[in-house]
Amino acid sequence: MKLKTQVFLSFFIVILVPIILSVVLLFGIVLFQAKRLSTQYGIDVTNLPGEIKILIVDIVFCMVVILIITAVVLSLWVYSGVSTPLDHLTQATREIRDGNFIRELCEVFEEMRVQLKNANEEKIEVDRQNRELISNISHDLKTPITAVKGYVEGIMDGVADTPEKMDRYIRTIYNKAIEMDRLINELTFYSKINTNRIPYNFSKVNVQGYFADAAEDLETELAAKNVAFSYTNTVPADVTVIADVEQMRRVISNIIGNSVKYMDKPVKKIALNVRQSGSEVEAEIADNGRGIAAKDLGNVFDRFYRTDASRNSGKGGSGIGLSIVKKIVEDHGGRVWVTSREGEGTEMHFALRIYEENPDAVSAPSERTVPGNEKKNSKKSGKKARNRK
Repeated sequence: MKLKTQVFLSFFIVILVPIILSVVLLFGIVLFQAKRLSTQYGIDVTNLPGEIKILIVDIVFCMVVILIITAVVLSLWVYSGVSTPLDHLTQATREIRDGNFIRELCEVFEEMRVQLKNANEEKIEVDRQNRELISNISHDLKTPITAVKGYVEGIMDGVADTPEKMDRYIRTIYNKAIEMDRLINELTFYSKINTNRIPYNFSKVNVQGYFADAAEDLETELAAKNVAFSYTNTVPADVTVIADVEQMRRVISNIIGNSVKYMDKPVKKIALNVRQSGSEVEAEIADNGRGIAAKDLGNVFDRFYRTDASRNSGKGGSGIGLSIVKKIVEDHGGRVWVTSREGEGTEMHFALRIYEENPDAVSAPSERTVPGNEKKNSKKSGKKARNRK
């Protein structure tokens, strides 16, 4: 007899036999009580109406059927609890016998090995990028610090013996300090990118006013670096976007700084062109630098990517400026891309969605406003407008 049959019969007998005995005992009690009634009270139960006898028989029959069904259900339930694990064990034993289990086990271990390998390679890459960042920042900080030390020593030794030399030395020291501050801020911002903790203060910004103010600042800044600057804005005066004015200023600054860094023409030129393109405002920052090779265009926004490591090491830069640009623009719900021609120049583009006053529209994540920003921005724009007058 098979194990399944033995288990089923064992549970069936263990449950059914006590139930049958209980029914027999109950039937015996009924007969005993009937005989007692007949003896004590003179009631002849044998002369009861036929309908009552049939009712008693039906009740007893129903009780027996219910008890049998209950016994069968309980037996099946207990049997399934025992047989299912046994079936799984039997199937696993057969798989081991046929070699299938070993193959599946090897496949699982291979998947685990690949996952561990990928995780380890990712960790190695992150460590490499962090080491490269530290190396770049250290190099970029060492250069201005060395210059500052040299000019300070010149002042202390009396080399700057005229007011003109003194003024030039102090201005150089100041510019180098600004450069170091920029590098430190960039490193701090990079750490915020890694932890997704970039502080945004979104507000409604007028495109004409904002880019006009930015162009005024850029013109002064680039003139000090002997770079010719031009600005055009064909966006209607009432067009607005939702943006963080400080972070978008960082975007423009990073792009401009990257353009200036790699210019190789005797006459350096940078142009900021703002236009409306469908439902977006597109800003283009074009330069006449050395350009970017076609094979590198798809990687310029990658973190730590350098189109020419030897050239960049001489120019300075942490290698994360354009990756910060991409992160900020995408957090604004916009997009960024680049076009370039080697030897002619590069155009960096970024686009933001135009804000529309529609209460039924679904608010984008970039449409958050911070109370007081609108007032602050309007005051700033008004102040610069008065200065231009």
